[in-house]
Amino acid sequence: MWSENGKYQKQKCNPLAGVKLALAPVICLALVWSSLTVWAQDQTGQAPPAQAPSQTQDNGKPKQEVPAEAGGPTDSVGPYVIPRKKVEEAPPPPPPAPRKVEDNPDYSLRVNVPLVNVDVLVTSKDGQFIPGLKKDNFRILEDGVPQQVTNFNVSQAPITAVLLVEFASTNYVFMIQALQASYAFANTLKKDDWVAVTYFDMQPHILVDFTQDKKAVYGALNQLRIPGFAETNVFDAVYDTLDRLDRVEGKKYIILVTTGVDTFSKLTLDKILKKIKDTKDVTIFPISIGFIVREYCETHPGYCRNAHGMGIPVGQMDYLQGDNEMRTFAAMTGGRAYFPRFEGELPELFGDISNDIRNEYSISYHPTNSKLDGTYRKLKVQIVAPDGGQLKVKDQKGKDVKLEVFARDGYTAKHTVD
Repeated sequence: MWSENGKYQKQKCNPLAGVKLALAPVICLALVWSSLTVWAQDQTGQAPPAQAPSQTQDNGKPKQEVPAEAGGPTDSVGPYVIPRKKVEEAPPPPPPAPRKVEDNPDYSLRVNVPLVNVDVLVTSKDGQFIPGLKKDNFRILEDGVPQQVTNFNVSQAPITAVLLVEFASTNYVFMIQALQASYAFANTLKKDDWVAVTYFDMQPHILVDFTQDKKAVYGALNQLRIPGFAETNVFDAVYDTLDRLDRVEGKKYIILVTTGVDTFSKLTLDKILKKIKDTKDVTIFPISIGFIVREYCETHPGYCRNAHGMGIPVGQMDYLQGDNEMRTFAAMTGGRAYFPRFEGELPELFGDISNDIRNEYSISYHPTNSKLDGTYRKLKVQIVAPDGGQLKVKDQKGKDVKLEVFARDGYTAKHTVD
């Protein structure tokens, strides 16, 4: 080998020198291939596909296989798992379109049809309940138009009643008869009945709220010993009771024990009649008291100037007017007004009331006039034979029995604002 000064120098023998010279072409090809690979990646932005690795490496150790998708390495070394790509599921097919029927509109119509309930009491002229009537025996007229009865049954459920008693500083006989009538009604109660006791003079006073304890009813009546005011405001007391019963569900009754004379109510007769018309599911049974005093005052007018209380001039015409008002209250609600003369009539009288309350025919119908205009509509209930003729009822002796029908005179339709 020549040196820098031009002299020849002898070099030691290197056994790998020949190998390096032999591998020179291979190294050159590798460099060229690497350069081409980098250039191709710059042009396409992608790496060339990797070739399948050989089973053995240059160092002689076995090479790990690349795991399949979602697989893992088979040893403590090797490639990481390749996460499985989430396959996008195809969206579910849309539901089939409904079949369209010809001549059928594509909208629905909802109609709110009112339902009218009417409680009917059918008795003989003597006050005996007439059982065994069927649905076809009832004809209902609303403003003169016949209605189709949809529901019919005989109610024998426990009663829900308010005992409304007049107890004021008026006349000793009035107070005694009011207590006698109240105790007679309490004796007819059954264990499942709900009863509240209220008395009134100038204003109503609740003695006991609704209870099923008969002893509580007797205890409330035992408190009526010393009267207060001499005023008997019947209209205010009935209005207040109806207003309270409006929050009680189901059928309700008012047992009104009173002389019928209103002395100082803030409400007029027209207002209390309107309240009764607008109230549903309430039946009033008025019980008149003081008949003996009224008869005596009619024959002795000079001695009865203060019969209804000190400083309250009440005459015979006022009592007759009160009787007429009590009959009106009963007729408007489907009840009956009673005018007993003697104490001995009271047990039988309240026995009839108990039978009337517990044996009523309940009728329902959808009115042909479905307008919700808030108008008052007159009702009339008739008893007919199945063929539409007159129904004949005979007693044990074979004689025809005259029937009396008690139902409310009408009802006030609901009112909706458009």
